[in-house]
Order: sequence, then C-alpha cells, then structure tokens
Amino acid sequence: MVIVPLYDTLGPDACSYIIKQANINIVVCEDDSKCNLLLDRPPKCLTRLITMKEVRPATNQRAKNRGIEILKFEEVERLGAAQDNKEVPPKASDVCTICYTSGTTGNPKGVMLSHENVVAAVASVILQLGDHKITSSDVMISFLPLAHMLERCCEIGIYTVGGSVGFFSGDVKRLSDDMKALKPTVTPAVPRLLNRIFDKVQSDISNSFIKRTLYNMAMSSKENEIRRGIIRRNSLWDKLVFRKVQEGMGGRLRLMIVGSAPLAANVLTFTRCALGCLVVEGYGQTECVAPVTLTVQGDYIPEHVGPPVACCSVKLVDVPEMEYFAVANQGEVCVKGTNVFQGYFMEPDKTKETLGKDGWLHTGDIGMWLPNGTLKIVDRKKHIFKLSQGEYIVPEKIENIYIRSQYVQQVFVHGESLKSCIVAVIVPDVEVIKQWATENHIAGTLSVLCAHPEVKRLIMDDMILWGKEAGLKSFEQVKDIYLHPDPFSVQNGLLTPTMKSKRPQLKKYFKPQIEDMYAKLI
Repeated sequence: MVIVPLYDTLGPDACSYIIKQANINIVVCEDDSKCNLLLDRPPKCLTRLITMKEVRPATNQRAKNRGIEILKFEEVERLGAAQDNKEVPPKASDVCTICYTSGTTGNPKGVMLSHENVVAAVASVILQLGDHKITSSDVMISFLPLAHMLERCCEIGIYTVGGSVGFFSGDVKRLSDDMKALKPTVTPAVPRLLNRIFDKVQSDISNSFIKRTLYNMAMSSKENEIRRGIIRRNSLWDKLVFRKVQEGMGGRLRLMIVGSAPLAANVLTFTRCALGCLVVEGYGQTECVAPVTLTVQGDYIPEHVGPPVACCSVKLVDVPEMEYFAVANQGEVCVKGTNVFQGYFMEPDKTKETLGKDGWLHTGDIGMWLPNGTLKIVDRKKHIFKLSQGEYIVPEKIENIYIRSQYVQQVFVHGESLKSCIVAVIVPDVEVIKQWATENHIAGTLSVLCAHPEVKRLIMDDMILWGKEAGLKSFEQVKDIYLHPDPFSVQNGLLTPTMKSKRPQLKKYFKPQIEDMYAKLI
C-alpha cells in the first residue's frame, strides 16, 4: 500500500488533481468538513471516504449522490479484523509514499519516496544525534501536520526504537496544556512556534528593568555553559528565569529537532538557553525525505544547518549568473544518496530537470561551506522563497502585477525567510509623478518627491489596489516600499543585458533601505 498524504490547506482543486493523478480510491478524513472539501470536486476514481469522526446525514447523502461510500473508521477496523489477510512485506525499492509538494506555480508535484529512502533518512538522523539519540524511554509529542515529512520521520524514529508518541488535541492554542499533560522528552519544532515563545518572553521583560536585567544575566550564564558543552535545566537561572518556559513544554524535554524553515540566530540561542535541552537544526526537502544536514551536539554556533547526514553526499555547483562559484565554497546545493527520491510521479521531464543525468538532486538552494565543515544556506537559485510563517512567495509574479500601476516604472520585491512579510523598492514613473505633484502643488525634484510621504502613500495604495484586483493574498502584498529616483540599468549593474533584474545585486545594492524598512515594521 502506498500512502499519499493530503493537506486540507491545498484546497479542493489541488486535492482533486492529486487524487485523480495518483488514482486514489480511498481517502481517510478527519471530520465532516474534510469530507465536504473532497466532495466539492471528487474525481471518478474516488469511491470511498473513511471518517475518524461522525459526519452529518447531509454529508452522507451528498457523498451518495456522487457515488461515494462513507465508512466510519471503526467499521473498517471491524471488517479488517474479520479477515485473515496475508502479510506482504515491501521490498526496499518499493514506493512507500507519494508526497505532493504544495508548489508555488502550476499543479503540485508528487515526490515518490521508497522504503529505502525513508529508512536511510531516519537511521542517519538517529546516528547523527550521537549520545542524545532516541531510546525506548522517550516520549514525543506530535503536533505538526502528519503529511509533513519532518513529522513522519520523527515518529518513525520513535517507533523504531520502541518509544511512545502522544498526539496533541488538535488546537494549537492548547498545545502548552497538551505538553504539560504528556511531558514529552522529544519534539520536532518549526520556527513559527519558537518565534512565538521568544516574542512572548521579550514582551514580558520589556516593561521591567529588573526582569530584563535578570534575563540578560541568565542568558549570559547559560550561553557560557553551552559553549562548554553543558546542557542542563537545574541551574539557579533555570529556576529563577526559565522555569515557566520549560514547564510550558512539559518540563522534561531533552531533545528538540528544528526544521522546515530557517531559525534566526537569536531565537535559536534563546531556545537552547531557555529549554536546557539539545536543540539541533536541520536542512532538507521532501525530495530527500526530510534531512540533508543536521547540526551536532557540542556545536553551539547558530546560523548554519550542520554537516551532511550519513546517508547522503552534498556538493556545491557553480551558479555563474548569481556570481556563486564552488571554488569559493559557494554554489547550488546538490545531494546524492539513499535518501534522494525516485522521481516525480508521472512527470519524467521534471524528474530529469531536478535529478539531472548524474543523479544529483539540484535543490535550488544556494549554500556556503563554513570552515568547520558545516553548511550555511544563503540564497535561492530559483527566485522563490518562503517567509517565516511558511508561505511561499514568487516575487516575479507580484512584480508583474505592481508594474501595472501608472506610477511604477520598475519594481523589486524582496522577502526573507526570517521575516513574516515582503517589501519593495520602487522606481517611480518620473513623468506621471511630476504631473501628479504639479496638480497637487508639491514642488521638488524626483529625489525630493521620492522622500515625500504623500507620494509614497499614493504609489503604495495604488499598488495594493492592483494587487487586490489581481487576487494577491495578504502575505503577497508588500508592507512597505522605498522610492528610488534612479532607474535600474545595465550600466549600474542592476539589470542583465536582456533587461532582467539581477536579484542578488539588487538585494546587495539596496541592503540599507531593506533593513530600514524591516526595522520600521517591527
């Protein structure tokens, strides 16, 4: 049996596409709302829905009208128990799961992962954990989506050694209560959760000089201990300052595996100090099951993602158009090993494009080797990036919408994985802006007009309006803009000879303005 997980956030169109392409007959749904999502556009191949919770009679009738049978999970268990099915163990090369990536443009792609892929990835992570590896006495809390390969790998690892997994109640707002009840020793985590904890602590100490002083002293002391390889939660500072944070996560955590998106250095250091447990950060993607690299015990330095795990090799290849070269220890991250996927389901051309002739997976991420042999992710080859909350941004798509504004001559949209929103650099249309300024009795050169708040408001409001008309989501709309009087050109190094934006150069050129915009948005 091949498992194909579905995110409900994919929407009815994407879910229907996946079910049809993978020829799925049966889908297990959590509740009534999930059933109705699938019943909006059910492909002909879908014949049964298995529900974990009770569904309304109207939903049953709706399914029946579409030729789909709804069964309760208890019924399936009863039917299965009544049959003596022969055990058929899989071969290592058999497909274990097809994970569809959410994608940013076009239809989702089905990543085929074999049993060998999954076992190799999980075993490599256990090996990399060294003295802190998981054991049969460990208890893990599951709160990430079960379709997420990081979550699945962590669960498989726990099951492999005979540990226990507790599933949260389903309400993220009650996650702390769930953790207090379960008292887990191991948990996967994503930056969004840790950012929330960090922000709450910063808010708590912001209005009290005494609290702030104690916090700074505690951080300094704990950082010194971490540098010396001391990981504990029984110091005086743990009792005085960090006890509340530790108890909020059950009070027994000894291992946290962070993945999915980059984690800011100050948040990572805070997490290590506050929780008093080993916090490792990994890098990977679904095409590698999950892990490619993972930080190791004893490495307290943030802002890198560790060395490669045992099941794969990593190399950097030249990306000359972005001025990254392997000879300088920079380039696109390429991966080869037993954790690398078999290909995209029914899409051989995309598989060849990603894997290449030599079998090296081209991740599209730009990495840098640090002197200690760890990898740092510094950029994206494809101009697609993920914000801190996990939303994907396609800057060219947004730029092509904003450029429709009569006030905009050129636009550069920028975002960062550690930020929750995007900003933009705008070169105004000089004639249109000067005409508007004359009509509104505002004098000055274009440079003066670019610094005028009313001009900025005019342009940004018009851009947002165009964005709304084009159907941009809230996170795809810029939250601030900087007006620049001089056009991007080949001569100033900001455009290619074919008049395309040189994004790395634009990012570097406008770094002060970008940093200033983000600073104002905090």
